[in-house]
Amino acid sequence: MTWQQRYANKRTTAADAITLIPRGHDIFISSGAAEPEPLVEQLVAQADRFERSVIVHLLTLGSAPYVEAKYGANFRHKAFFIGPNVRKAVHEGRADYTPVFLSQIPQLIRSRRMPVDVALIQCTPPDRSGYVNLGVSVDIVLAAVQSARLVIAQVNPDMPVIHGSGFIPMDVIDAWFVEARALPEVAPAPLDDTARQIGRNVARLVEDGATLQMGIGQIPDAVLEQLHNHRELGVWTEMFSDGVIDLIENGNITNRYCRTNPDRVSSSFTFGTKRLYDYVDNNPLFTFHPSDRINDPLMISRQERMVAINSALQIDLTGQVCADSIGGRFYSGIGGQVDFVRGASMCPGGKPIIAIRATAKNDTISRIVPLLDHGAGVVTSRGDVHYVVTEFGVADLKGRSVRARALALAGIAHPDFRGELLAAARQRRYIPVRASGEAGGDSHDDAVIEASRFENDPGALEQQFDCFDGRKVLIRPLGDDDIEAARAFVDSLVRDENFRRWMSISSEELPERVRLFREAPRDAVTVVAENTTEGSTELVALGYYMLDKATEHAELGLLVSPAWRGQLIGSHLLGMLARVARQHGVLGLSTWAAPEDGAYLRLLHNLGLPLTSVLREGRYRVRITLPRRDRLTHKGLPAVLRPS
Repeated sequence: MTWQQRYANKRTTAADAITLIPRGHDIFISSGAAEPEPLVEQLVAQADRFERSVIVHLLTLGSAPYVEAKYGANFRHKAFFIGPNVRKAVHEGRADYTPVFLSQIPQLIRSRRMPVDVALIQCTPPDRSGYVNLGVSVDIVLAAVQSARLVIAQVNPDMPVIHGSGFIPMDVIDAWFVEARALPEVAPAPLDDTARQIGRNVARLVEDGATLQMGIGQIPDAVLEQLHNHRELGVWTEMFSDGVIDLIENGNITNRYCRTNPDRVSSSFTFGTKRLYDYVDNNPLFTFHPSDRINDPLMISRQERMVAINSALQIDLTGQVCADSIGGRFYSGIGGQVDFVRGASMCPGGKPIIAIRATAKNDTISRIVPLLDHGAGVVTSRGDVHYVVTEFGVADLKGRSVRARALALAGIAHPDFRGELLAAARQRRYIPVRASGEAGGDSHDDAVIEASRFENDPGALEQQFDCFDGRKVLIRPLGDDDIEAARAFVDSLVRDENFRRWMSISSEELPERVRLFREAPRDAVTVVAENTTEGSTELVALGYYMLDKATEHAELGLLVSPAWRGQLIGSHLLGMLARVARQHGVLGLSTWAAPEDGAYLRLLHNLGLPLTSVLREGRYRVRITLPRRDRLTHKGLPAVLRPS
């Protein structure tokens, strides 16, 4: 007996199925790309049969004709998340918005606090055991199926079968019909330079072995594009799109360290292109589960170094995040942002990230503002927010005072708005008002911003450049993962004459230097230069300064591999260290040089800063004076000290 014969008594058409729905009931429609469009079309075609019926759903990809004004007496929509297809109706008062955490919706449905009387779903044909699969949307659909008194299903042979919790017995379906229809596609938007820079800034916060949560859109796609050199990544996310496929096929996403559902991408729904739908179909690499499991902050906190990447519409100088409204006009929804922000915050090594463009409307409006617009809602509180990322850098707000937050956020705002933000912060006494006679104007504000950006932004110590011979080099901070390679690098050059003249560091000191930088970044800075040509990760140079707090001068050291000399790597290292030292208010740099070491002396002189040298026991003691950070504007600085 075929499944069609087995369940023939429940077989119907979309038009006849709609006649089974009583008036005045709460009707649920499946989410995203799993919306049963034939049933929606028949709802509207038979609108005269309905009166005061309520339609509820998350974001759907269909046209949502039931929210048109002419159906006002027949249907009223309640949105758990406001998509473009229902936004106008919400703004005009013909539809309602329910602000709610995505993790809580399934239980609210089951308890009938959010009642579902009828569930209109889309599913696969049943397997030989009589189970259909909910396919690309399990999220809150499973709870609706379990709670509804009437379940009507479009059985679609084009729906992918996805492993996990989406299997339900055909017996729970009260009426069904077969209609093959391609799932709606959402193609990735082209990436612009701003999105790519935000992606780079976010990607450098992601460690190898971390677990990712991301959404859909330009910024998530840009982040994924920048992770092609990361290793052993995992995915635990409410949704994903096409961008993960390339990282899986490239070997970046392995889910090796996933603590729940190991070796699998865990999610609750997806939508994208046909390539994505074909890729997830019956692929054991993917497992879908309801939102009260995937979005449960406790489940999220159990993952390996959870990195949650979310977006926002506005952020104020204290760190309050508005993500669901523009002023008093509701725009989207809470979704899973708070679930993942809190889950990642509780996770050892976790990093909740709010990633936004610094401006809107062609750079005429800053998204970082003194105060949220009148009526704007706070989705993520200032106590929850941790990292905020724009194309201009990273602000680390966790455990920071309001003063530090205001400075950090002003530092990653668009330069055109930084002065206004600092003035607003002073007006509200977030930061001290300048004393009479204190240096003012751009120089003072630049100094405040520079110092704050370095303190908060781990990327302030990153610089990439091309050598004369075409090889690519990245300067970045020395990290724990570099210790073994850095020790081998230093030990290989201990007999080199330049090492004895330029450096006073041993390989045994390297772990301590990493610790000092992490705990007191002003006092100890150690950076490495890495060959990044064609995927190489060879260390080719190392530089450092160590602050003497008694004199406020720092001891400088540089070491460049012989095979890489003559490529200006030493100049880039020296410029980076001098720039960071000045940003931190260090008064000067000191180093030793032998008389015969003309190359090193020229390097020091070429900084263009005041320099003195005294011959002591056959070596020059060189002291470089750094300009005070509140004395010169960027235009008055030597080029090497200007922000990169």
